[in-house]
Amino acid sequence: MIDFKSASLVEVLNHKTMYYDKIDFSIVRKSYNIISKYISLPYVIHIVGTNGKGSTGRFLAHYLVKKSFKTLHYSSPHILKFNERIWINGSDSSDFELNFANKKLQSFLPAHLLEKLTYFEYTTLLSVILSDGLDYLVLEAGLGGEFDATNVMKNNLSLITTIDLDHQNFLGNSIESIARTKMRSVDTKMLIGYQFHKEVYETAEVVKKELKVEFDRAIVIQTVKEFDSYSLNDKFAKYLKTNLHLVIECLKELKIDLNLELFDDLELFGRCQKIKNNITIDVGHNPLAARVLVKEFEKRKVHLIYNSYKDKDYEEVLKILKPIIKQITILDIDDKRIINKNNLLEICKSLNIITSSFDKIDKNEEYLVFGSFLVVEKFIKDMRLNEK
Repeated sequence: MIDFKSASLVEVLNHKTMYYDKIDFSIVRKSYNIISKYISLPYVIHIVGTNGKGSTGRFLAHYLVKKSFKTLHYSSPHILKFNERIWINGSDSSDFELNFANKKLQSFLPAHLLEKLTYFEYTTLLSVILSDGLDYLVLEAGLGGEFDATNVMKNNLSLITTIDLDHQNFLGNSIESIARTKMRSVDTKMLIGYQFHKEVYETAEVVKKELKVEFDRAIVIQTVKEFDSYSLNDKFAKYLKTNLHLVIECLKELKIDLNLELFDDLELFGRCQKIKNNITIDVGHNPLAARVLVKEFEKRKVHLIYNSYKDKDYEEVLKILKPIIKQITILDIDDKRIINKNNLLEICKSLNIITSSFDKIDKNEEYLVFGSFLVVEKFIKDMRLNEK
């Protein structure tokens, strides 16, 4: 056991649990109530949804920084380095900033709370410490909403990205239950972005009534209705256009003028990103992400580099992706949450998808690396080793 009052950030995170079966919101709430006495919180924009949270948050934070607002964007998980999770004024956080925040947390909180906080909760509080005195804090929720660590503080504005089935073991087995859990995190006003399911809009009205009765919370609902009014630079995947429109509605709400060219130099790491002429990486992992990728690659065939967590609907994902798959390689990943490789191979066989292995990239093939942050991370690290 380490001394959580003096351990380095690396030591603390190495002893934190990243995965859990149930959420105990009381620990992070008690911790935040203590540290809130010592910080000046910025304007908080909370982003909840199933897909598009990371890209929506980064579009928004990038634009705010371009307009000279001091901004922190908190997202998760990271791909290659922990520092990616906390992005401050245009750059990933530095080791110095993270260690500073760690020492601040250790000085503010008693040992028993420092020990009980989960990996995600601890990281969320690091971002809160580092947001002290900034103009905006853009917070991406984890898998939840109402009892997510990012919801310990009052949010000034909530952005609702596309909601679909995912994390059913935590959030429920229907669109209504998932949307309800996510939307009950709203404190003042929600802007609802692009949705596939009408139940999301209906649930918003239900939640509005619930929060009024339970907490006397007067929620304002505003829905983005047009998704073809603005265009993105061609370097961005077409599906990101829906996220852009939600960001623009947010900028209107903040009364910040619009200049689309300010988005052009943004790099969205791992979001349908071309890292070479014939290699695209995407950290998506569910059927909704698969559907937008099929549209992105329509009339093209790819060599899919894939793997999946056990709790994902990997069979449905492969059914959706089948029209664009030339062949598939199951990337070997040593992690207890990853599905047994033989299960995926059996599904590929039943779907008549050709499976293969490869030692190096063929310049004549087009590759899509997809399935999770872990898949993208492993592929990039392996590729870098092979290039040395």
